[in-house]
Amino acid sequence: MQVRDVMTQAAVTESRHDSLRSAAERMWREQTGSLLVTEGGQLLGIITERDLLRAVALGADPDKTSVDETMTANVFTVGPDMQLQDAARQMAARWIRHLPVVEAGQLLGVVSMRDVTGVFAAMAAGQVRVEHEFDQLVRERRLARIEHGDLD
Repeated sequence: MQVRDVMTQAAVTESRHDSLRSAAERMWREQTGSLLVTEGGQLLGIITERDLLRAVALGADPDKTSVDETMTANVFTVGPDMQLQDAARQMAARWIRHLPVVEAGQLLGVVSMRDVTGVFAAMAAGQVRVEHEFDQLVRERRLARIEHGDLD
């Protein structure tokens, strides 16, 4: 199985100059743990939940601090043809949960730890079955609850 088989569309910031609050709101709205920062189609960086937590814990003002002040600029990426198991090893070795997929300088998508664990759970003995479509349905229902203010 290759990365291209499980990657999803990447959530992207509006601008690298967005505030941390704006990035956090977008992550919440889209129910994602990261936003890729692009400019002119080129990947500039990534900002994750952990980046936001670290910045705020260290005293950054979420309304005045921009994404590009907090993002990780040297982003490790993989190509779509990489074996998923190899990508998972890289994620574990580098302690990363979101892995941008790039080919010929173009951002194609992202693989998250959730994607990887879902696939490996489906492959595990005992026939644990995880459907990608089901995962998408759960995400869509969660987004609908958020939009309607049903935040239990």
